[in-house]
Amino acid sequence: MRSKILLVATCAVLLSATGLSAQTKRPDKPWRGAGPEPCVGSDGGVELCAPAPRLVAIRAGHMFDSKNGQMLANQVILLMGERITDVGPASQVKIPAGAEVIDLSRATVLPGLIDGHTHMFNTRKPGGTTEDYMLIAAQNAANDLRAGFTTARDMTTHGNGYGDVAIRNAINEGRIDGPRYQVSTRGIVWGDKPADPAKPDNPLDAAVIRTAEEGRAAVRDQIAHGADWIKLYPTGAYSFSPTGQGIYVLEYPLPVLQAIIDEAHRMGKKTGCHVYGGDGEKFSIIAGCDTIEHAFELDQEQANMIVAKGLYYDPTLQRYIEPYIGDNDAKSTGGKYSIIPIFEHAVQVANATKGMKIMFGSGADGSTYVHGTQALDFEMLVKYGGLTPVRAIQAATTVNAEALGWQDQIGSIDKGKYADLVAVSGDPLADITELQHVKFVMKGGKIIRNDMGEHASK
Repeated sequence: MRSKILLVATCAVLLSATGLSAQTKRPDKPWRGAGPEPCVGSDGGVELCAPAPRLVAIRAGHMFDSKNGQMLANQVILLMGERITDVGPASQVKIPAGAEVIDLSRATVLPGLIDGHTHMFNTRKPGGTTEDYMLIAAQNAANDLRAGFTTARDMTTHGNGYGDVAIRNAINEGRIDGPRYQVSTRGIVWGDKPADPAKPDNPLDAAVIRTAEEGRAAVRDQIAHGADWIKLYPTGAYSFSPTGQGIYVLEYPLPVLQAIIDEAHRMGKKTGCHVYGGDGEKFSIIAGCDTIEHAFELDQEQANMIVAKGLYYDPTLQRYIEPYIGDNDAKSTGGKYSIIPIFEHAVQVANATKGMKIMFGSGADGSTYVHGTQALDFEMLVKYGGLTPVRAIQAATTVNAEALGWQDQIGSIDKGKYADLVAVSGDPLADITELQHVKFVMKGGKIIRNDMGEHASK
């Protein structure tokens, strides 16, 4: 019996990596415990079985077609269980008898939003326990989901080791509510000083490397622990010269950075590079880092290189034009210089570059950017980055889905894709701030919130 249960648990873990249900019925003999027959979870323990798939129809007064950038009127979305089975005009898609009907006829329905840069874990403080930070991460993930972000990429755990793998798996197994996650675990940083045996590296922090081979080994180790992405830091802190030019600390030498990225690609994983400017920014593009994060001083030459190499640009604009950034720059320069207008110009350059794939990423981290408020970035991309509302929403849907390699599963409202949907009262193409007031969230056919006051069944 034990071997059978272990086999069930092993299969469940494998299923959880794909986001499928990790439950199964006991395979050995009839249930003789308390209550009705339960299901077996990924750990071999018993739990309540998930509800049976049901047929649902959604009446959408307006629906955003993210692939074509158009707002469609009077649409019907049919779904069975976690997948969309049909979608189209109400005149063509008939609601089957017996279907549960969700009336969003006075709302605008969009695909579930995707945040390309989050940190579900708050930065670990001295004395904090793993249990503390796991609970905080679960709360942050739940807040992101309730805000309409049904998918996210997490870009390091801030000193919490491989905790993001556990949170990702728990969400996939249905144990807690949160976005579909791809995670980057600890990240890899450059050590500019020799290792000190008296002060060993903290195994919960980023992996510290000093050679190309150590970098390749760190990639293999993090992937073995469950990383979907490898997070790199080619640029350190920034400052200003006396004449206002940006000065950026270079981390990895180009050959080391190239070796790390090549190793990740060899193992079928992608890389995300935290860069502010200078040679670190340039080296990341040359080395083919899959997503260029932040890039305060992105210029036209670099933007053209990003497009030519098929890379993605993830500005995380709100995170670096927050008021405290200006306060810090004013303090360090006597009020002379600020990175904020420099960064805004970089995003504008990216927006004006033909073929540029601009992602939506918040950088929400539990520090200065509150989880559940990431829709602020839509407003910033439009107001200061120059994006149209259509392009800003596509950044958080079709572009991010493609960057994650999940374009066949999420990012648009299409037959066969996950039933990940959000709704707002107004028109976000006319007022992008509507997305800061999401009223309805569905992930995989499960209603996470419904504040529309219109949930009729028949």
